[in-house]
Formats: sequence, structure tokens, C-alpha cells
Amino acid sequence: MADADTISEEDIMTITQPRRGADQRDDTAIRPFRVEVPQADLDDLHRRIRDTRWPEHETVGDASQGVQLDVVQELAKRWAGHDWRVVESRLNELPQFVTEIDGLDIHFIHVRSPHEDALPMIVTHGWPGSVIEQLKIVGPLTDPTAHGASAADAFHLVIPSLPGHGFSGKPEATGWDPIRIAHAWVELMRRLGYDRYVAQGGDWGNAVTEQMALLTPPGLIGIHTNMPATVPDPIQAALTNGDAPPEDLSPEERGAWDQLAFFYAHGLGYAQEMAGRPQTLYSLADSPVGLAAWMLDHDARSYDLIARVFAGASEGLTPDDVLDNVTLYWLTNTAVSSARLYWESKLAFFAPKGVTIPTAVSVFPDEIYAAPRSWATQAYPNLIHFNRLDRGGHFAAWEQPELFSQEMRAAFRSLR
Repeated sequence: MADADTISEEDIMTITQPRRGADQRDDTAIRPFRVEVPQADLDDLHRRIRDTRWPEHETVGDASQGVQLDVVQELAKRWAGHDWRVVESRLNELPQFVTEIDGLDIHFIHVRSPHEDALPMIVTHGWPGSVIEQLKIVGPLTDPTAHGASAADAFHLVIPSLPGHGFSGKPEATGWDPIRIAHAWVELMRRLGYDRYVAQGGDWGNAVTEQMALLTPPGLIGIHTNMPATVPDPIQAALTNGDAPPEDLSPEERGAWDQLAFFYAHGLGYAQEMAGRPQTLYSLADSPVGLAAWMLDHDARSYDLIARVFAGASEGLTPDDVLDNVTLYWLTNTAVSSARLYWESKLAFFAPKGVTIPTAVSVFPDEIYAAPRSWATQAYPNLIHFNRLDRGGHFAAWEQPELFSQEMRAAFRSLR
């Protein structure tokens, strides 16, 4: 396995020196990577934030017209003084690498546990997330004894950036959908020398993880999802047609129905635009405040959390957490390239995919919908773990890293 000790310093990649010439070295090489953003880029970002042209206030007293002006102006005020170097240092403290797979550079964090019997796990983020989502779980999962847990529950972690996101390459041709990414992730784990491992994901990370499971590669022994695809076909058809909810739904199922009905009626706008016209989103590449507002409007509960945080509440995420992630998208200019994943994918997002390998599900109450156990059992016939948490939402590892880490340990204990 290649590591930083076996590769010369001149091979180190930085954000400002992306690799272009595939003929210059072994295409399968694993090369160290560092993030080194030029100060001029940060100065330009802060200037653009200060020069934002603002619209008038919304004409309602709530978020029914979208991200509220007061929230975004408070975000911009904080962003103008945000110190990117703090999270840049956190990233560079971790082993980061790039390797070319299927013609595209894939960036990933790779942290091996000090416990040799640790279980390898590949963790995949979604949109509008990034590897920053997973930074808080690296320590608890790779070094559990330092966080009050057992060495028997340790993981080796592989945390890649999706194509078109973060520090991975931007596809220059069509075809990079969740299925192709799943193939790439299987190759990545093979290239790292892991012949027995598990996979985890939420949002697009779930779509990729489930496609990995459907490939049934020899090394993949189980998956975990915090955003399962479990909606039965009759339920989906009724929601799509605007029908009334079936009378025989349990209270748990009716709760999921209500969440989905709200999302389809009020929360799908961003996904529809990116799935239909991703290239049209030029403004997101030109205005940092426009990009931030677009990313905040992912789902109602996440937005409510972020709005409370920027109003001074102390819970889940912090203002710097949010700004770290938005800044990453801005500096890498990945607003449009990440949006294209919605255009590429032809998968029904919440429909069961026929996954038969061992599957673990953690249900966080403020997710887009909280999957009922009855639906999860149908969707995953080899369900090895199911748990409903009392707090947390769409960005579970980022918002509730302690709970998330506990779930990972419990989810895969039976497979070790």
C-alpha cells in the first residue's frame, strides 16, 4: 500500500496544482495531497461577500418564501471574518491522497486505526456536503479507546470526495452517476488493499453505497445508511399522484408519509433545477452569498437548525461548521460540477433497490423522512441493525458525531 513515507515530497498535490497529465506517472499511483489555498483566493472571497447586492426582505414572517434575508446577512457578516486556515489545518493533519480511477482523480482521506484488527469502512458524503461532514467522526471511530469505547469497535476509515465535489476531479464527459461511482469506490478499496470492508452513506452517499451493495464485490460484507431508500411503490405512487394517505398506515408510517408529502410539495425545487438544468446555475459560481443561500435551502429541518445557529443557538452545527463547508465549495468552484450528479442519476431516490447483503439503518428524526421499521424491513431483507435516534438530521455525522459513532459501532459489531 502506498503511503506518504514512500512517495517523494515533489509528488505532493495541492489544491492549486491539480494533476492534468495522465502520461506523467502511473495512473494507479496513490499520491499524497495537501490543501494550500492562495491568500489571494481568500481575499477575493471576502471582497465578494462585502460587495454583495442584497434583495429586499421577504414579505412573510417565516421561511415559506425561502432562505430569509436576516439569516443570510448574519452568515455573510460572519463569513467576512471566517478563518479558512483553521479547517485547512484540520484537513492537512489527516492523511489525504489522490488516485486516478476510470480516468478521473479521486481525492480521499485515509486514516488507519492504531488497532490492527480494525474494520475498514468507506464513508461517502452527499450534497451539499463534503468530507468536512466526517471530520468529527474520524477520531472516535479510528481510535475508540481514546473516546470511551472498545478497541474491538475500531475502524480504518476511507472518506472520498465524490466526483465533481471538493478536491476530486470534475468529470469532463457524461456518465459519472452513482453506479459508476460505486464501481470506482470498489476499485479504491481494492487498490488500498482491503479485501474485507463495510460501506456507509447518507444522501448521495446512500445511493452510492447501495449501488456498491448491488455489485456484490467479494470484499463488501455489509452497509450502513442514515438515509435509507425504503418507500414502497404503492406509497410512492400515492404521493406522486397527490392521493390521500392510505387508511391502514401505522403512526410511524403516517409520520413518514407527512414528511415526504411536505418535501415533495415544498422541498424539491433545488433538486429539480439541478437534475434538469445544472449548467444554468452560473450565479452560484459567481456569488458566494448566492451559493451559501442555495446550499442552506436543502431541507426544511436542516435550514431551521442552521438559522437557529446563526441566531446564537448552541446545538449540532456551529456557524464555523457551516462556513467551512460552503467555503470549500466556493474555493474549489464545484457548485455546478456537483449539481451535475443530479442530472446524471436516473435512480428513484427513495425507492428500494433490492439490496440483499447485511444492512444497518439508523433513523435520525429530522431527516427528510424518518424511515419506519416496517418499510426498512421490506427494503432490506437482511436487516442486521435498526435504531431510531432521539435527535439529529440530514447531516448526522456532522451534527451528532457521538451518536453517529455509537451507531457505527453497534451497526457492524455482528460482522466483525
